[in-house]
Amino acid sequence: MNLRKVIFLFSSSVIVLQSCDTDIPVVETINEKIKIENWSKEPAFVNAMPGFENLGITTLISSSDVLSGTPNFVFAGQPDGMGIMKDPQSDGYLMITNHEISKSVSRVYLDKTFKPFKGEYIVNGLGGMTRLCSASLATPAEHGFSMFLTAGESGQESMVHAINPLGSASNASDKSRIKPALGKASMENAVPLPKDISKGKTYIVIGEDQSYGSSHQSAGQLIMYVADAQGDLDSGKLYALKQTNNDYTETNIKKGNNYEVEFVEIPDAKNLTGAQINQKNIDNKAIRFSRVEDVDYRKGAGNGNEIYFTATGQSSDGVTPTEGFTMWGRIYKLVLDKNNMLKGKLELVAEGDSNPGKNLINPDNICVTENYVYIQEDGDSYYKDAAHDSYIWQMNIATKQYKPWLNMKHNRGDAAWQTAYDQTGSLKKFGSWEFGAMVDISDIIGIPDTFAVNIHSHTWQKDAFKNADGGGVNTNKEGGQIVIIRNVQR
Repeated sequence: MNLRKVIFLFSSSVIVLQSCDTDIPVVETINEKIKIENWSKEPAFVNAMPGFENLGITTLISSSDVLSGTPNFVFAGQPDGMGIMKDPQSDGYLMITNHEISKSVSRVYLDKTFKPFKGEYIVNGLGGMTRLCSASLATPAEHGFSMFLTAGESGQESMVHAINPLGSASNASDKSRIKPALGKASMENAVPLPKDISKGKTYIVIGEDQSYGSSHQSAGQLIMYVADAQGDLDSGKLYALKQTNNDYTETNIKKGNNYEVEFVEIPDAKNLTGAQINQKNIDNKAIRFSRVEDVDYRKGAGNGNEIYFTATGQSSDGVTPTEGFTMWGRIYKLVLDKNNMLKGKLELVAEGDSNPGKNLINPDNICVTENYVYIQEDGDSYYKDAAHDSYIWQMNIATKQYKPWLNMKHNRGDAAWQTAYDQTGSLKKFGSWEFGAMVDISDIIGIPDTFAVNIHSHTWQKDAFKNADGGGVNTNKEGGQIVIIRNVQR
């Protein structure tokens, strides 16, 4: 049994648990100041699946909420990538969140009880420029540097933004925070590996959310940025993943096998266009994945070289697979060689193509703990054979078995619910809503087994949600929500 030693600098109570397989006590430290309550006026948009009825689900914030410190602040729709940290200026917390469709990043202030009370935008649609999807909050404790890395996903010339989580909101329109050295692509996330693995260097794994097409034959890539100094986002080199046997076809990768892979350099990537980087990947025979939407690494000391990523899948008509690519989606495991982080072994650990519509449907975001992989679906592809809504699946790392863990609460038979949350009339479709980030906040707030989950409630639309970031460049009026989930297995 893994033991975690966590020190919290606040009033707390201590619970001593007995391990089932040893006589060593496990000490859990509880932050008594935190109140996990329904701080939002909206009900939770999710519910636990059978077998997980012990999950505690509460609403943290929704787009309709009015925060006491900033009554005019609107929490924008499509909350995707996020990070939560202690506020160094108070006894509260900061929540940094991407809002994909508005190309913006909000900062919400939470008090010592974890109640949201103030909000502002540190990136608006002018400064964001491109859709901002998943994101990673790098911290000195885990990664050796502090930065909110948010990736642009509006075509092959998009870039990663490096945002100071404590930066002034007056700089929300600043376009200069992009990092060309991390490449140009339609990117979903840029994930720095932990410092106990990076050992003084910077390793950032990037997923390219790109389908195959005649104008983009390299499809989606798994990319890695490497710099010799920790936190250096300007002077490193860029690499793309390939098989050592030069086979770049995704569907030739089968379950039950391990494949020798390596990262091959894209020379002078900092000064190349996205189109030129694509061509380099074709020349280098990089693996052509179907939309690498999210990346995460296994938690726990020394585990950060074990990386999981999604290939969301594609189909031009929602019925027919594209030759050589997953349609329904896949989850890959990549284990890097700790002695040479540019080499490793690749394995396919989960896929939806063998049981279309009833298994995985377009996995998008991913959250990896010490013992589990949480796979979040993006079912708004509306495939004809889709037989369920967007799930979060829980996969056991040891057994590779996975099962539905969380579902969207569409309440299709409830007329009042439909009136309140289906202004578009499309909530009846499977996968009408999708998940954003899922983040482990247990050690941050001092409440064990506690996670935040973001929800894109696409059909919930109000004029009051327009132009939430004040940038004046977005007319989308979707709402969104963040829920807190307790008793999550880690």
